[in-house]
Amino acid sequence: AAVAGAAALYTDVWVSMGDDAAASQARRALLAPYRLDEALMEQARDDAIALHCLPAHPGEEITEGVLYGASSAVFDQAENRLHAQKALLELLLGDPEAGPG
Repeated sequence: AAVAGAAALYTDVWVSMGDDAAASQARRALLAPYRLDEALMEQARDDAIALHCLPAHPGEEITEGVLYGASSAVFDQAENRLHAQKALLELLLGDPEAGPG
């Protein structure tokens, strides 16, 4: 399997807001075999982590068991993204405590 030996498995939503309903149903049917589930995680390394950029649709691209399970790093990933975004804002806007250059 393609995931054999993988340290991380990453998924994303299959359907975006505003997508055509008929096309969305077709995409869901097409991608269903690629759902990130427990069976797929078992094929990766024993210490493999699951990642998702959120928001997730449990039962579609990822199962609840993987999303909320022990191998999930999804919410740590989201927290780290928040800190990275805050650091970028500070870099771009400057430090208000320091005053003008």
